Amino acid sequence: MHDLDAKIYIVDDDEAFRDSLSWLLESNGFEVELFAGAAEFLESCKSKKPGCVVLDIRMPGMTGLELQEKLNKKGIRTPVIFVTGHGDIPMAVSAVKRGAMDFIEKPFNESEMLELIRNALVLDTQQREADEQQALIYSRLAKLTSREREVMECVIAGKSNKLIADLFGITVKTVEAHRAKVMDKMEANSLAQLVQLVAGLRVRNGNHQVYP
Repeated sequence: MHDLDAKIYIVDDDEAFRDSLSWLLESNGFEVELFAGAAEFLESCKSKKPGCVVLDIRMPGMTGLELQEKLNKKGIRTPVIFVTGHGDIPMAVSAVKRGAMDFIEKPFNESEMLELIRNALVLDTQQREADEQQALIYSRLAKLTSREREVMECVIAGKSNKLIADLFGITVKTVEAHRAKVMDKMEANSLAQLVQLVAGLRVRNGNHQVYP
């Protein structure tokens, strides 16, 4: 099964290849959009529509690798499947290390290509759901006052209410009030859940900055 709202973007300068792959995908129920070059695709890839990109690694003008780099810089994380010739496999491996989902060698097995496409759509759905969850958590963080953020960081670090009170020169009762507000605004039912929410943001961002 695949997402009926998803679109498969085929970017390849070989018209015969584009038409052949388009027929394969459309006959299996996928919506397809074709591009003869990387620059053409980059100009039009403003849609937030779910899907994946099937991208030729070698093309005149902007190469597939250059397009991948530009997509990364734009923060466009639509899964990319590179199509390669035999001599391009080292390049494709390098592309995967830089974030491409996978690569497939020409001429490819049709069932293998369809499996890659389906896997890419699953990945795209998972990424979009994770992005939505991250945006939701950021919206909760934005509701915290500066002091509530400070208290939250101390709580997550395992500091006791008394130690937090001493650090900020406030009473334990005030710390308890801040903690209660943090739990309420973050919609966390337990300290463990609060830790998971913040730690999840840090893991995804690759750094310690979690505040919007």
